[in-house]
Amino acid sequence: MRSHTGVLLGRLMLNIMRSPDTIITVAVTPVMMLLLFVYVFGGAINSGTEPYVNYLLPGILLITVASGVAYTSLRLYNDVKSGLLSRFMTMPIKRSSVLWAHVLTSLVSNALTIAVVILVAVLMGFRSEAGLLDVLAAAGILGLFTLALTWLSVIPGLKASSMEGATAYSYPLIFLPFISSAFVPTETMPKFIRIFAENQPVTAIVNTLRALLNEGSAGGDIWTALAWCLCIMVVAYYIAGKEFKRKLG
Repeated sequence: MRSHTGVLLGRLMLNIMRSPDTIITVAVTPVMMLLLFVYVFGGAINSGTEPYVNYLLPGILLITVASGVAYTSLRLYNDVKSGLLSRFMTMPIKRSSVLWAHVLTSLVSNALTIAVVILVAVLMGFRSEAGLLDVLAAAGILGLFTLALTWLSVIPGLKASSMEGATAYSYPLIFLPFISSAFVPTETMPKFIRIFAENQPVTAIVNTLRALLNEGSAGGDIWTALAWCLCIMVVAYYIAGKEFKRKLG
């Protein structure tokens, strides 16, 4: 399985390297948000931290991932639509290798995009005093979040009947950080919105990343963040697996 997955991963990564505009396109929206919120709205937002880019970056990274996984749906949809997926199934390869190749491609491509966004944030004044273990923990949370959303993206990639349908699911994921602690503290929100914001997955994950990168300690939020990521990933993996088997008959 490992060798089959590696070959299929190489195929997908080669396509991305031949068309790097995918990574650039995914990076453009979060970079523009960074510029807009830091330089236009940042002066009017009291986040309690200086500079504001330090407060903002974790939420922007989640938006980056939510934008990036939409391409996983698109690539998988294209493989299904073109008949390539069916052709792979006639070859002596492990069936799950096909899906895992798409998932690992998402991890690699999103990591590259996140690196671009972080580089821009550093140029804008982002600084972190986090130690190596804190940085690794933050990277682990981001990786787990990427895996969770990627398995979620596999479902529309297999089920969609159009290109638009394959990527439309990502819009709510991109919008969700706006109703969280990603841009402003939840204490500033009206009560009924604050209740939702404080109990949805993005807030726990954003708070964890922010604490790890800025304070070096995530406290209890890290367990909530891990629970959300694992729960989403397990449920999405199960549904994606069932849909994959149904698709192959």
